[in-house]
Amino acid sequence: MSQTKLSATKGSIFSAINKLVTETGAIDLSIGKTDFPCPEKLAELAATYIRSGYNNYAPHEGVSELRAVISTRVKGLYKRSYNPETEITITAGPVQAIMTAISSVVKDEDEVILFEPAYESYAPAIVHAGARPVYVALKLPDFHIDWEEVRKMVSSKTRMIILNSPHNPTGSVLSESDLIQLQKLINGTNIVVLSVEVFESIVYDNSTHQSVAKFDKLAERSFVVSSFGPVFNINGWGLAYILAPEKLMTEFRRIQQFQIYNVNTPLQYALSEYLLTEDSKKDISEMYQGKRNYFNRLLGGSLFKIIPSQGSYFEILDYSAISDESDTDFTYRLATEYGVGVVPVSAFIHEKNKQRMVRICFAKNNETLEVAAERLRLVTSLKLNTGSVFK
Repeated sequence: MSQTKLSATKGSIFSAINKLVTETGAIDLSIGKTDFPCPEKLAELAATYIRSGYNNYAPHEGVSELRAVISTRVKGLYKRSYNPETEITITAGPVQAIMTAISSVVKDEDEVILFEPAYESYAPAIVHAGARPVYVALKLPDFHIDWEEVRKMVSSKTRMIILNSPHNPTGSVLSESDLIQLQKLINGTNIVVLSVEVFESIVYDNSTHQSVAKFDKLAERSFVVSSFGPVFNINGWGLAYILAPEKLMTEFRRIQQFQIYNVNTPLQYALSEYLLTEDSKKDISEMYQGKRNYFNRLLGGSLFKIIPSQGSYFEILDYSAISDESDTDFTYRLATEYGVGVVPVSAFIHEKNKQRMVRICFAKNNETLEVAAERLRLVTSLKLNTGSVFK
């Protein structure tokens, strides 16, 4: 059998974790599933548009009403105008948007810089395009970018740099200084930026999300991917959007029209109408900051070291004071012996490492957080397990 294009990439660990959580009945703090409902009005609008016959194909770039609302919203947030006709496209979720953006500009032998831990779809999309991922490690204790190291990694082959803020899996957030340094770094090059900003509405501690759309020299050469999924608890709707200057968007749409052609039509109309009055739920950061703070207080007295989330509803727990086990073995034991499902950070790193960290999702009801924290406080020391389902 011939080798596949993605033969060198790791398989997804998330299916194994889902199976583990299901089989053990563990509390699921692993995958980014929220415990909260879609807003009732938005659900009613979705049903209305389905019943009203809005069930045929939408334009491959998305319905004009939704693109217009997004244009208005982005201008209000970031003072940048994106033409809804030529510079905004609706996509079938963020992962598809990311893969299409990479495919539209990255070619054989190009290099793409990404920061690790990195969401699992980035590297496979780069490899699928025939390019080479160039990995730069985020620096502890807060998972920040060392821009001097990035500068050394840039070469004549560098075609793209991928950003993710607020960051999945670490919850770190880029500062204005970060974006200014990136702007200087790529000045005079042909490097394109892909900025994944799905959690743009969820930032903490009085911080402000720094979108590349705020920076003229970045915006003119950047794709920006975002979604209303985390804000309205509709990740399963498979709706996202991408912003880019017309020259980049033309190439993006050329590829998307042969990948998916159509994104769910009635849900696009429902979301466009809902956004006319509800915008992006401005209290969302306050709500999730409260969840973060509450869960972290509940973990007081445990042996876990918390690396506080600055944004998103993900957070990293360091278990190095508990065990020397690999994070996959530790994850297995947490589920089977303590009934808590988490994600090993190695799922987001291309090479083995000695960091002892797992990711949790705190987008849960207080009762769930309380039981999970009670179980995690019981974790003292774990012996090396050789029966991990992840091996």
